[in-house]
Amino acid sequence: MHKVYTKIIQIAGDVIMVEAEGVGYLEIAVVSTRHGVSLAQVIRLDGKRVSLQVFAGSKGISTGDKVKFLGHPMMVAKGEDLLGRIFNGSGAPLDKGPVLSDQMVEIGGPAVNPVKRIIPNKMIRTGIPMIDVFNSIVESQKLPIFSIAGEPYNELLARIAIQAEVDMIILGGMGLKHDDYLFFRDALDEQGALARSIFFIHTASDPVVECLLVPDISLAVAEQFALEGKRVLVLLTDMTNFCDALKEISITMERVPSNRGYPGDLYSQLAARYEKAVDFEAAGSITILAATTMPGDDVTHPVPDNTGYITEGQFYLKGGVIEPFGSLSRLRQQVNGKTRDDHRTIMDTMIQLFASYRETVEKRAMGFQMSGWDKKLLKYGGIFEKEIMSLEVNIPLEKALDRGWEILAECFTPAETGIRKAMIEKHWPKTS
Repeated sequence: MHKVYTKIIQIAGDVIMVEAEGVGYLEIAVVSTRHGVSLAQVIRLDGKRVSLQVFAGSKGISTGDKVKFLGHPMMVAKGEDLLGRIFNGSGAPLDKGPVLSDQMVEIGGPAVNPVKRIIPNKMIRTGIPMIDVFNSIVESQKLPIFSIAGEPYNELLARIAIQAEVDMIILGGMGLKHDDYLFFRDALDEQGALARSIFFIHTASDPVVECLLVPDISLAVAEQFALEGKRVLVLLTDMTNFCDALKEISITMERVPSNRGYPGDLYSQLAARYEKAVDFEAAGSITILAATTMPGDDVTHPVPDNTGYITEGQFYLKGGVIEPFGSLSRLRQQVNGKTRDDHRTIMDTMIQLFASYRETVEKRAMGFQMSGWDKKLLKYGGIFEKEIMSLEVNIPLEKALDRGWEILAECFTPAETGIRKAMIEKHWPKTS
């Protein structure tokens, strides 16, 4: 029997408080009003005082309304019927499809036992040279895309969703503009990727508390598919909106704020989601890419700062491209030695020469006379930016490596690159 309580003692924003017994943390409740019913989730226990966040907002709720606790946390359906579907932050359909209520699983569970994990060792190809060649994504990796508002991080995520060599995509959208949601839907549909995707979408006009459910519901579904052997790529955008929702709820709860008003457990909240990335032994994997906007382009802001301690590297998206310096996939060494014998050589050499090009650009801006070597670097840097750095470039890893050798040969002599003689003899383009 589910207990029903009829005395709401406080309403603050989207949080209500009741006096109840035998209630668990994160348990789901139904709030019945004269306008209908709303789902709510327990977010604080203080003796008999239970605080709940109402997913649809507290508008229309009065102190005399009924609250019924269901005895279990938030749950979501699993299975093949989810593929190609679009849901909101609480799992309700947005695509006019049927409500799914079979094979329900709890969301927000603990991270996977390390004993059940294997060391990441498989590359996820994307067709983007700045990722595949220089900062390879590895299955079960967790990587943020640090950016500022206005950069094409959603476009980058959509392209990765379309081209990544994985079994399925789960997109968790938080605080999306309606146009961004339509962009994701239409882009994946046009390229035939929607059929292997599942969307959980919270838009900027939806109740803020639903934003908090999106990572948990996305990762719970991903875990079920991974246990069945699927290679799942989870794309989250924008995690700063998720953290801002945490901040808003924390303020409503009158908790003592930490840095810039964010809750003191911000690190733990982020880690609880990112640590769901896993490569299961004898099963599938979960890989997480999460767009994280940096207010004021400030990497010391609490959200990117805490994120950097949890994740295994980061991509910096600046000026519409993945910035070579600062971007880092810490697990790339696990895979780029297994792709082709020249992968690491091309990666190291081209980045070193590009760093020299950047220095030459600064010298030129200050009016220094350009030497013959400087002119070679300027030619090389221009080609690199156009044919390798540009996000419009779409070529497989092997073709990107071949093009790397061709660019080096166009701009330098073999001796000027500093590459070992044996590697030069094997891969340097032959002149006709």
